[in-house]
Amino acid sequence: MSERRYRVLIAKPGLDGHDRGAKVIARALRDAGFEVIYTGLRKTPTEIVSAAIQEDVDAIGLSILSGAHRRLFPEVIELLRKNGASDIVVFGGGIIPKEDIPDLLDAGVDRVFLPGTDTRDVVSYLRQRLAGEAA
Repeated sequence: MSERRYRVLIAKPGLDGHDRGAKVIARALRDAGFEVIYTGLRKTPTEIVSAAIQEDVDAIGLSILSGAHRRLFPEVIELLRKNGASDIVVFGGGIIPKEDIPDLLDAGVDRVFLPGTDTRDVVSYLRQRLAGEAA
């Protein structure tokens, strides 16, 4: 029997117009066998959650450089909860101060990756997390 192919939505919330990191992660996940949906730039939390539910994804990866992570990441998680989709794993990355990470984790973000993270670490984390193992 073949391994389940996980579906991951990669999104750029807010007004941030830089998507190189998001595209690198999307490609690494695709190359590792994940099914990847990339929403493109400047998506609202509502658009991200709607796409995630419509696409029946297992996880959402949020990429941000604008500094709005403290508002946008928790808003995505709250909208997932309100729409009965709190089982979708949310992870994030980008330019995020280390001191903000505990608040994001408390808000429900499963993992935060900072610049310089090896893409193999993201792939390994998602495989373990989505398979239900401790990541």
